This record gives sequence, structure tokens and C-alpha cells, in this order.
Amino acid sequence: MTLVNWLLLGLLGAIWGGAFLFAKVAVAEIPPFVLVFLRVAPAAAVLHLALVLTGRRFPREAKLLGAFCVMGLLNNTIPFSLIVWGQTEIAAGLASILNATTPIFTFLVAAVLLHQETVAAHRVAGVLVGFCGVVVMLSASIAGLADDPLWAQAACLGAALSYALAAAFARRFRDLPPLVTATGQLTASSVIILPVAAVTAGAWSPLATSGVVWLNVLALGIVATAGAYLIYFHLLARAGATNASLVTLLIPASAILSGHLLLGERLSLAQVAGLGLLFAGLLLLDGRILALARRGAA
Repeated sequence: MTLVNWLLLGLLGAIWGGAFLFAKVAVAEIPPFVLVFLRVAPAAAVLHLALVLTGRRFPREAKLLGAFCVMGLLNNTIPFSLIVWGQTEIAAGLASILNATTPIFTFLVAAVLLHQETVAAHRVAGVLVGFCGVVVMLSASIAGLADDPLWAQAACLGAALSYALAAAFARRFRDLPPLVTATGQLTASSVIILPVAAVTAGAWSPLATSGVVWLNVLALGIVATAGAYLIYFHLLARAGATNASLVTLLIPASAILSGHLLLGERLSLAQVAGLGLLFAGLLLLDGRILALARRGAA
């Protein structure tokens, strides 16, 4: 992880942390699966326009189109649907904790199962310490583990596993420009989720939806999806699946810090301690502090 990649990871965490705010406003008036479609379809349209403006061609090869469909399923359709389904019964805080297991699943899939990445003690320790930090930050929601339905919690864990599989699968796109990869994935996701959105739309009417909600939908699609996935696929290609998946640890921290800085919400002692653990885990994962310590000892 270079300094630039760490900065991009922090920016991505801030953007996807904000996505929860956009979605929270929008889902009050728009059915969940319709909102998922409205998130990915405009993002795909914007990226297709970007392809045209930059003179790039969208791939037409059947094998690559099939790979985009798999990536769209693993990285959008399945996890978005599982999280929406799970959150019908569990709180957002608990869902965030369960979603923050993504780096653990990614490490197990990419490094242990598929041998795509090096297994190193400091990386294992970093992931575990960082996850503990997220749990401490959101400790008020842990009570839901005993009270909420197991199937809802399993759905959110299934979403984390799907993200991990997507991160490992995405290695096959490393020779493609991030713009092409993001466009292909979001186009496939839009096609896949469209019939589900149509079936579940019910009596929802676009004309009855407020302007504020539509602004949040645009922010969700263009900033938190189109722009964010360009950063994400760049990180996948340059930093690896496990490092890119660390963004799920940063998202709860981003939401907590945004609430403190922008909304004046007070930081509790548990939240401060959790942030400290999270950043300690990231330092362990980075490895450079340990390398400097070893050189100093030598």
C-alpha cells in the first residue's frame, strides 16, 4: 500500500460512508429494490458517457460480458439485496458490524483459499484488530446479536462473503482500465436488478417523489457509485483484494466522524477507543511501522 493508495482508500471510505446518508433519505420514499436500480443504472449511464468522451470502446466479447455479469451479481445485486433483506429485521449499526467482516472473508478467500495474496502474520493481526475496533465503535448495537433473527444476520454476513468473492474475482480485470471494468459491472447490475425492481415497485410513482429525495438518488448513483467504483477498481488493481476491502472498516468510522464534524454529534469514549483500534489495525496491515521497528532493533 503506497501513500496514494491509502489516501484513495480514505476517500472511498468517506464517499461510501456518505452513501448511507443518501440512501437513508431516499429509501423513505422509494422501495428498496427500486432504489438499488436507481443507484446502479444512472451510474452505468454516466460511465458509458465517460467511455465515449475518453475515446474508449465498451467490450463486446462474450467471455468478458459474462465476466461482467458475474461481477455485477457478486458486487452489487446479491450483496445489495441481502443487506436490504436483512435490514428489514436488524438495526443499521448491527448490519454495519456484520458488513465490516468483509476484509476477513476477503483475506480467507484471496490469501488462504485461492492463494492470490501472501499470508503474513501482521496482515492477519491487522484485519482482526481493525474488526475489533469496528465492534467497539458500534458496541451499542451488539445487543441485537441475541435479540434479532439469525437469518437476518446471516443475510448480512452473506453480503460480506459476496463482496469478498467479488474482490477475488475482479483480479481478472486487472489489465482493463478501471473505467471499463466499472462500466461493465454496473451495466450488468442494472440489467439484472431491473426485473426485481419492476416486480417490487408496487404503487410507487416517480412524480410523487420529492426533489430532495431525487437529489439524494443522484448523489448515490453518480458520486457514491460511479465515482466510487472507479476508485475501488483502481485500488483492486494496484493494492490487491484484501487491501481494497479495508474500506468496509473505514465506512463506520467515516459515518461516526461525519456525524461529529458536520452534525455536532458527541463522540463517546467507546467510539474514540474503537477508532484507535481501527487505525492500529490499519497500521499493522500496512507493515511499514513493523519494518521500521525491526530495522531499529537491528
